[in-house]
Amino acid sequence: MGGGEQGSGSGIDWKDGVIPVSTRFDDPYFSLADGLAETRHVFLAGNDLPERLADGFHVAELGFGTGLNLLALLVAWAGTGRRGTLRYTSFEAFPLSATDIDRALRHFPEAHAVAGPFLTQWDLPATQGVKRLSLAGVEAEILLGDARMTLPAWNGRADAWFLDGFSPAKNPELWSAEMMAEVARHTATGGSFATYTAAGHVRRALEAAGFAVTRTAGHGRKRHMTTGRMA
Repeated sequence: MGGGEQGSGSGIDWKDGVIPVSTRFDDPYFSLADGLAETRHVFLAGNDLPERLADGFHVAELGFGTGLNLLALLVAWAGTGRRGTLRYTSFEAFPLSATDIDRALRHFPEAHAVAGPFLTQWDLPATQGVKRLSLAGVEAEILLGDARMTLPAWNGRADAWFLDGFSPAKNPELWSAEMMAEVARHTATGGSFATYTAAGHVRRALEAAGFAVTRTAGHGRKRHMTTGRMA
């Protein structure tokens, strides 16, 4: 991977010294252009957030990565001035270290400025395969392990999904018809999803699972992305 710096034992390269790229999936953890702007375009706006946010609103996510999506939601929720606590559940098979996350988030000063409590808690050991984070206005749990097992076993239902695994071409298991059916099964009535990918087989799987699916304009050089609502 040209321009990369290998992180010892971390499973990541550092492109240009700042952007983490998974050596396992040969895919960056966030947009090479502006990951925070992409998060806001794809996952927040794609789910009509922050407009829909309210006390008890539950966001779920496939692929926690650097926690950038969580921090973007944290900033958006604080910006609304509304009272209450959001819930956030993420599924992550290959968690990064707090050191690597801290290094990655320094690429986004706005997110890094509010990342202190998250990084402190992330450094603590998981309990029974779950990392729990208590942040200002957000209670989060990150379920560690293969989502093909942890998602079916989860008893929650999300109001909005961030589908943010590595690309379907690089990580097809996370985008299978079976996984998309599990996403639908764990979505509240009227719930939504958003994802950066516009891959046809992913859209078809989400439609088959019960979502009304829409292809919309992507972020930056990505022409399209996908959103949807559960009836």
